[in-house]
Amino acid sequence: MKARGGFIGKIFGLLSKATSEEKEKIEHELPFVVMIFTLLAASGVSPYDSWKKMRKMAFLPTFRKEADEVVRQVEVLGKDPLTVMYQRSEKTNSRLYRNFLGGFITSIRSGGKIVDYTRSELKSIFELRHNALTRSVEKIATLVEAYTVMLIVVLCSYILFVVFASTDVLEMMGSASLPISPVMSYIVAFVFMPVMSLIFILAAHNMQKSAFQDLKDLYRKAAIITAAVGAVLIVFGFVPSLLESMPIGLPEIVTIGLVAASLLPAIQYYKIARVNYNAEDSIPSFVRDVTESQKIGLSPEKSLVHATKRKDYGPFSTFLELMRSQIEWGVPLRKTFSNLSQKVKSWFVTVNFAMMIETIEIGGNSTQSLEILAEYSEKERELQINRRAMLKPYIILAFIWSGLIAVTTTIVSLTTYMMTTVVSTSLSEAAFIAMQEQMRMFSVGIILQCWISGFFIGKISEGNFGAGFQYSALLAATAYVSLILSQHFLAGMFGITPI
Repeated sequence: MKARGGFIGKIFGLLSKATSEEKEKIEHELPFVVMIFTLLAASGVSPYDSWKKMRKMAFLPTFRKEADEVVRQVEVLGKDPLTVMYQRSEKTNSRLYRNFLGGFITSIRSGGKIVDYTRSELKSIFELRHNALTRSVEKIATLVEAYTVMLIVVLCSYILFVVFASTDVLEMMGSASLPISPVMSYIVAFVFMPVMSLIFILAAHNMQKSAFQDLKDLYRKAAIITAAVGAVLIVFGFVPSLLESMPIGLPEIVTIGLVAASLLPAIQYYKIARVNYNAEDSIPSFVRDVTESQKIGLSPEKSLVHATKRKDYGPFSTFLELMRSQIEWGVPLRKTFSNLSQKVKSWFVTVNFAMMIETIEIGGNSTQSLEILAEYSEKERELQINRRAMLKPYIILAFIWSGLIAVTTTIVSLTTYMMTTVVSTSLSEAAFIAMQEQMRMFSVGIILQCWISGFFIGKISEGNFGAGFQYSALLAATAYVSLILSQHFLAGMFGITPI
């Protein structure tokens, strides 16, 4: 019975997780789905035809499946579209989506204006998104605080083992059969601490979603480079004779290796982020320019060409120039969008372009539709800017804790060594040798931990691991510089040879 209960519990757990993920995906895409319904309704498209058009929108995968199901039940099973929407509202586990469908059905049946309802619902959803954004930042703040507490606990463990290694207390405790040995310090530095960091990284991964699509190429190259560097570092770690032939020590080799592993992916991600963040900043202005051009009577194609000639779009201008040349050569707008979406990785930019092209191709009252799109594109962009601004302090915090871990460990190590020289001069030489070995090992552990922390910071700040490569390189270098400076400065104060 116990085994059966455990199995059933696991099944319910998996179902609960899948349901939660489905709800999250629905509510992530819902504001843009409501936007599409609003734009299409303003252009005179019926609700059911809006569902049919949504089947072609690959950038909304969850609602694309939803649209497929709605159309299937109407055209294959012969059901009424409103009945199908009512049934879908009863089945969904998203309260926001259920409320939207319920109000949508009521508006249609009562003969009200669908545009007025969808605009009102869109305003409400964006207000809810603003509140959800604030709550998500608070959750991330809690996660960062928990991560900081974990680092403090591990730092205390570092200090404990440094004290043991720098005196003969280790041998005394070993004779008393207490579970303290040099092996434990290796487990803390290279097993426990990285595993704990990975757990926090997974938690951050569930909280923060990337705004960039398709970074697989970046991750694949980074995995190859990291695996090669890792293999080289393991060889140096397990072959002392090879290490002795090098003019630098293991901490220096590890720092160089980890920074080198992150450098190329960081450069590639910087180029991607620079263009795409610039595109996110520019797309509201671009949509606004197209809207204003439409108001003065220009054709859709001329409106787009006119908007692409603006000079202050930065790196995004490269894509707009390509778009302008394709339009001038007579390439259809939908094909132009398809070509652009293959080069731009920002989901926000892709969605806005898709809605703009859809609105222009439908015609009808496209000026009013584009005005709606421009207004809410600006609001969504403002939300994203606020989110990044609220998360910036945690990036600074990462550099602070990287430096503090390195400096604190060095201070405790040298202070403990000086205490052994006061107690017994016969222990000072042995303590110094033990301290050197432990500090080298812990220096490597600290540098590795700071490197891993970079991916945690990248995930909470920008929502993807690509951003983590630049932070991991910087944090590893920060930890190494802090170690070297603190060791030389304090060793000079104590009048001993630097470690």
